[in-house]
Amino acid sequence: MNYDISTLRRILQDNKTVAVVGLSANWYRPSFFAAKYLQEHGFRIIPVNPRYADDKILGEQCYASLRDIPVPIDVVDCFRRAIDIPPIVEEAIEIGAKVLWMQLGVVNEEAAETARAAGLDVVMDRCMKIEFGRLFGGLNFMGVNTKVISAKRPPQVPHQEGRGFGR
Repeated sequence: MNYDISTLRRILQDNKTVAVVGLSANWYRPSFFAAKYLQEHGFRIIPVNPRYADDKILGEQCYASLRDIPVPIDVVDCFRRAIDIPPIVEEAIEIGAKVLWMQLGVVNEEAAETARAAGLDVVMDRCMKIEFGRLFGGLNFMGVNTKVISAKRPPQVPHQEGRGFGR
């Protein structure tokens, strides 16, 4: 599961509407602060969690399933166990998502192959928040070894006004 930097950059630059499956309304949960960070850095977050259906999380309407979302989705970001991924993949394919992203610790090769066969980009065992911060968000300026070696600065992704690093 070595993903090259150019592929991750392309995915993060070109896909801005993210359905976060398993997003919790609890601020201390990893899904919440990862989604909040992405939202503050220009991504539209669509919460998907049957527990909070018809409520709002991070100011966005929450839906019970991917099928219920009335707008096109670019990325399906999964904060669910590996065993729960196959039905999510079926819904992601059905709604025309472009990317299936499984969070840290979530690996399901069979579901990934199904998604790839349907034309989706697949990322497993990675966090969108961490990857965005590593590739665009300034982690290297704080002394973190991002394993990105280049004489060029990465393309800048616009931040929302008044939000983000150094604002």
